[in-house]
Amino acid sequence: MSVTEDRIRALPLWKSRITIEPLRGGLSNESFLITESGGRHVVRIGRDFPFHHVFREREIMAARAAHAAGFGPEVRYAEPGIMVTEFLGAKTFDGKDVRANVARIAALIRHFHEEMPRHVSGAGFMFWVFHVLRDYARTLEAGGSRMKSELPHFLSLADELEAAQKPLPIVFGHNDLLPANFLDDGEKLWLIDFEYAGFNTAMFDLAGTASNAGMSEQEADALLALYFGAEPDPALRRAHASMQCASLLREAMWGLVSELHMKAPGVDYVAYTADNLERLDAALERYRSTFG
Repeated sequence: MSVTEDRIRALPLWKSRITIEPLRGGLSNESFLITESGGRHVVRIGRDFPFHHVFREREIMAARAAHAAGFGPEVRYAEPGIMVTEFLGAKTFDGKDVRANVARIAALIRHFHEEMPRHVSGAGFMFWVFHVLRDYARTLEAGGSRMKSELPHFLSLADELEAAQKPLPIVFGHNDLLPANFLDDGEKLWLIDFEYAGFNTAMFDLAGTASNAGMSEQEADALLALYFGAEPDPALRRAHASMQCASLLREAMWGLVSELHMKAPGVDYVAYTADNLERLDAALERYRSTFG
């Protein structure tokens, strides 16, 4: 029996003997499905990652707020390094599912942005991807990253993409809308994994949804139109396209930082970085050919 399993079995909320089954797919945390007489639960194990601006106390607050607002599973227990939530038994989306449910996704994101500020508590946290990129560059410089020579290029690109943004109201964003963070129970969509949640503009969630799901330009425009309730004007389309590039740059630099500071079972951070840099090159080519 592993130390992790020992720790899970020792949690005080179980009503009977438990079975533990690893859940695959996490890039930075370990998750387990727990079955016992009181039902099924998900145990999420993760420490603070200051280099990624991830702090578990804030994640737990956001997860509880998301449940109160009707977006996320119930948080049933939490202690430093561990959070236990309700197991929804819902389908985990992939990119194809996101693209096939654009109207539902747009409505969910808009409702999340509008409703969450009524439920979050404590000190506010701001997630601005261009600050994250600059801070990642400092971390990579200090850590002697294998791609240290590329940092001036990454920072120049961040400046270019930030300049293309359009002023928008501040909302409370999820800020990590990978397809696997959308769940469908057959009746409603749910969101999970709130470790990056914080105040932002809507554009990062909209761009992250589009880029992570591999949306075409037409699909991305449809997402914008459904979210804003009108066809996007050229400035909004440009801001969205540039933010999709920023989202991919952030994923690539996330991978580089993770190479230096993290070890998750079965995760190849070098391959993750390479994949996102390749996708970034393709997105940049489309962006510049369309907008200059």
